[in-house]
Amino acid sequence: LLLADAAGRAALGGDGLTGVTVVDLETATAWAELPASDPDPRALGLTSRHLAYVIYTSGSTGTPKGAQNEHRAIVNRLIWMQNAYGLKATDVVLQKTPFGFDVSAWEFFWTLLEGATLVLAPPDAHRDPAALVDLIISERITTVHFVPSMLVSFMDAKSVDRCTSLRRVLCSGEALPAASVHKVRRLLPWTGLHNLYGPTEAAIDVTAWSCPDEFDGAIVPIGRPIANTRVYLLDGHGGLVPFGAVGELYVGGAGVARGYLNRPELTAERFMA
Repeated sequence: LLLADAAGRAALGGDGLTGVTVVDLETATAWAELPASDPDPRALGLTSRHLAYVIYTSGSTGTPKGAQNEHRAIVNRLIWMQNAYGLKATDVVLQKTPFGFDVSAWEFFWTLLEGATLVLAPPDAHRDPAALVDLIISERITTVHFVPSMLVSFMDAKSVDRCTSLRRVLCSGEALPAASVHKVRRLLPWTGLHNLYGPTEAAIDVTAWSCPDEFDGAIVPIGRPIANTRVYLLDGHGGLVPFGAVGELYVGGAGVARGYLNRPELTAERFMA
């Protein structure tokens, strides 16, 4: 379904493909046909409004839909992230999120843009807390992302307190339990813990909160909007709700996606001009 919907001109594959043109990147011939230098994107007519990636999300509907994220959106997200967390060339980032999820975009691009070291986790290691502990210790990982439910399992793993290289733990994708925050503060007191929130339709995250050392709350905030981003809490008539009232969250700014690929009706329903 995804390949047919995206109608891509090329796909990564393995051995044994038949009926299609195969470019084998293991041969010198494939690389010899590439230009000697990278062309200037502007000379090719590329702008910040061109698509950077499309990631499919089922969201609340259960039907996959491709969120079209533009270069300006992910670049804004990465610039904000660097300003907020200050990754250095000496940092080591663990890439463990499957690339079908948007967190993988910052794991790859933020690390490489800042000249840090990217360590690729073995397949399915993101589901194995003990393996992650061993990998973090052996590779001296400084920066890692967890879905909150996986953070619970990770913090329960044996020897997690030996992950002394960790400087940043970033969480998103689910509500972060306060108990997990307290446990991180107790077992990894040298590690910064950051809670982020955002949909695939808005370049990964739209709000962020950094846990203070003295945090003892029962509910973990999702924080404030990141750079060039606005969030609104609206009622059923599109009006702002008063402080303390319940409403629906609307997002605006540089990170908002172009819409859904090949879904104009759904785009018109979910995206406001």
